[in-house]
Amino acid sequence: MAIKILAFVGSLRAASVNRQIAELAAEVAPDDVTVTIFEGLNELPFYNEEIDDAMGADGPPLAPVAALRAAAADADAALVVTPEYNGSIPAVIKNAIDWLSRPFGNGALKGKPLAVIGGSFGQYGGVWAHDETRKSFGIAGARVVESIKLSVPFKTLEGKAPAEHAELSGNVRDAVGKLVAEVG
Repeated sequence: MAIKILAFVGSLRAASVNRQIAELAAEVAPDDVTVTIFEGLNELPFYNEEIDDAMGADGPPLAPVAALRAAAADADAALVVTPEYNGSIPAVIKNAIDWLSRPFGNGALKGKPLAVIGGSFGQYGGVWAHDETRKSFGIAGARVVESIKLSVPFKTLEGKAPAEHAELSGNVRDAVGKLVAEVG
């Protein structure tokens, strides 16, 4: 059975370390697992319940929102790879959570396993943002896998790309493997 993991990257920069970690997750995933990075976070409007209600009342769907929800509905699991901005969740991740939490109690990730990993410049590697992201996705209905934790202080990479760092590659492989084990 092929397993689909949808990845969300909390940094919009093309060369961000977190994007590189998400790409690494796709590279080290088992053969029967596809990790796809959702590329439309920067296109989502800020969540507005009036817009959401209008889309649900036979109004035209907003293409970026429809794409997000369709990708999440099609996935078997989700992987959030995010930095920490000012001690908290990047706005693009929080906005995606808000769109995915609707319709309330029946969002596209309802009951699906979700893990949060990533890195940041701080000495804790983004752990505060990761904890807040887990909490928010859990409230939104995802089944957060609390045992999967990987917070990477960027200084530990010693200037190497994530894929060049053997320990990080192994840790990402383990995180993806644990997430896959939660599917089903």
